[in-house]
Amino acid sequence: MDVRRAQEIASSPVMANVTYNGQRIYIEHVDQQKGVATIHPLDKPNQKQSVPVASLEEHA
Repeated sequence: MDVRRAQEIASSPVMANVTYNGQRIYIEHVDQQKGVATIHPLDKPNQKQSVPVASLEEHA
């Protein structure tokens, strides 16, 4: 995924189907300059982590 699309998803009120390492996640914040996103698994909102935006996958 590119940084621009990750930012669109993070800003949208509509939940997108995005995965990180095969696990569905929620994008909390995107740092466009560093190319990283703060995410958490849908079922574990306290398990935040920063990952490269390029490692996120959007599914239709």
